[in-house]
Amino acid sequence: MHIKDIDLNLLRLFDAVYRTRNVSRAAEMLDLTQPAASQALTRLRLLIKDPLFVRAGGGVQPTPKADRLADAVRSALGLLEEALNESALFDPLQSRKVFRIHMSDIGEGRFLPVLMAALQAQAPGVRLETQPAPRSDIAPLLDSGRIDFAFGFLPTVKDTQRVELLRDRYIVLLRAGHPFTQRRRSGPTLLQDLRQLEFVAVRTHSDTLRILEMQQLQDRLRLTTEHFMALPSIVRGTDLAVVMPRNIAQTFAADAGYTIIEPALPLRDFTVSLHWSRRFESDPGNQWMRGLIEKLFRE
Repeated sequence: MHIKDIDLNLLRLFDAVYRTRNVSRAAEMLDLTQPAASQALTRLRLLIKDPLFVRAGGGVQPTPKADRLADAVRSALGLLEEALNESALFDPLQSRKVFRIHMSDIGEGRFLPVLMAALQAQAPGVRLETQPAPRSDIAPLLDSGRIDFAFGFLPTVKDTQRVELLRDRYIVLLRAGHPFTQRRRSGPTLLQDLRQLEFVAVRTHSDTLRILEMQQLQDRLRLTTEHFMALPSIVRGTDLAVVMPRNIAQTFAADAGYTIIEPALPLRDFTVSLHWSRRFESDPGNQWMRGLIEKLFRE
């Protein structure tokens, strides 16, 4: 086999399938139909004289040959992408670039107001789009360029570049004057007495649901909602409690309508990080936005 026999799009498909372990998902990332992706993969298999991927558990697994090719293909595609897209400078005052960021609804409420204020002053033509995605899809989406950054507590997201922005912990938020706060508690007593509370939670925030389960409080869950932003008004107007990040709860408590308690919850400490792809690390716009986010939020 000679390099002249290889279509660049075949390598892009190989890289997408290798990362997602799923031909259908790779086809969607590259805007291909499933039959077109399957035919292209067959062509590549014939050229390389190896199956490359075999069916396994609802997806595919790479062969040893594919494993040996993966890093070289990824590096070559990254260098080519950077060379084609690189501009000498990124001028934030003139740019009209759209940055796409994975961020949860709770992250939007905490970080977007500060970020948008900075963009209005420094890059008035730059636009943001938030695109929440399943955690298993974040790394492939970053590598494909479908999103530029992922922002949040994402411990299962691997094979990305990242920087730690801040450390936080989960607390329990109650309304001001809640009967639970009339008695002073600490340590194991405070943790045990959480069974006196009833909770509201957000379905998409699995970490808080897991904490309730680990503390055997799932039977105290009175309300489950789809969106975080409904929770502050619910907590303020009822005796329901919510497990949420302290960094965000403090913005509510500043209005004097809420009380924060800090039991020693399991898995309560976590880190918020910014993730991006190695493929686009040298892109001037990517570098500028990373620098701005770090300046605004890094502790």
